[in-house]
Amino acid sequence: MKTYIDRIRELREDHDRTQTEIASYLGTTQQVYSRYEKGENEMPVRHIIALCKYYDVSADYLLCLSDNPVR
Repeated sequence: MKTYIDRIRELREDHDRTQTEIASYLGTTQQVYSRYEKGENEMPVRHIIALCKYYDVSADYLLCLSDNPVR
């Protein structure tokens, strides 16, 4: 079963972005973003919202509550 951890990694890789690029967009460091993708830190809601806007996907999709990315 997929989790949002899997989904944020897949979205980043599908868009050919580095952890550093996404971290910069979120206003954090690559190390902190890497911890999100490893599941070591929970992602704050503000970052979830920002990633939904960045990738143009719904929060339900990002959080693996739906397989439909349409917002």
